[in-house]
Amino acid sequence: MSYELEPQHDYLVGIDSDGCAFDTMEIKHKECFIPNIIRHYHLQAVSKYAREAAEFVNLYSKSRGINRFPALIEALDWLARRPEVRARGAKTPQPAGLVAWIARETKLANPALKREVAATGDADLRQALAWSEAVNESIAAMVHGVPPFPFVRPCLEKLQGRADVLVVSATPNEALQREWQEHDIADFARAICGQEIGTKKETLATARRYAPEHTLMIGDAPGDYQAARANAALFFPINPGDEDASWRRLCEEGLDRFFAGAFVGDYQRELLSEFDKRLPQRPPWPVVEQ
Repeated sequence: MSYELEPQHDYLVGIDSDGCAFDTMEIKHKECFIPNIIRHYHLQAVSKYAREAAEFVNLYSKSRGINRFPALIEALDWLARRPEVRARGAKTPQPAGLVAWIARETKLANPALKREVAATGDADLRQALAWSEAVNESIAAMVHGVPPFPFVRPCLEKLQGRADVLVVSATPNEALQREWQEHDIADFARAICGQEIGTKKETLATARRYAPEHTLMIGDAPGDYQAARANAALFFPINPGDEDASWRRLCEEGLDRFFAGAFVGDYQRELLSEFDKRLPQRPPWPVVEQ
């Protein structure tokens, strides 16, 4: 399955949203996702460690930016493997029904999950849906007035009339539309594609309709790079912790190189090397091996 966009320009630029265009990753995860994980999965006895595990997965590791459901499973796995948690005798959930659903479903979003709950009545899926809906409610209530990073708008203005801009995100469509419209940048995008459309890889597959090296993905997470690589697209990283400088470099240097055909090669390798050093694969605390 792939997303189809009818080209209007010779170039395509995909842009991730949370943590990339908007500085919303910290507030969404720390204030919305994680409190609901602790509440819905009954992790009050090990809340400190649950928070650290979820922050590591979603913000500070190479899993940064992945879909919420696989991220939940990964956070619970790291939590279960932490010695302090085991020492407390805390029971860490292992929602096998959710793991199985993730393995067979590509549109990992609430609509698909609702249909599966209705069809199966699976308790793990019902719990995951309640958590996910609570997260969305928290985000709608909490996340307002967070503008795009500096230089996002100048980059979008520079792309206008030269490239088809596609928002490529694992965030629900409703939140994406609301955030891009709130800050008056939605009209820069040909389409805004969230988790209901498909994976980032599937959304960016429309790159095949453009000439080689005419597609650029802008993202802040390894999953964004993987989606770009799977579709033979170039990649400009927005480095976590250094987002302002990254957007400025893209505006003042990267986009000019992209349009001039001078992006591939040493420049791309330099960007990827710096990006790869930003996020670790494993957490900084001791882990009980399985």
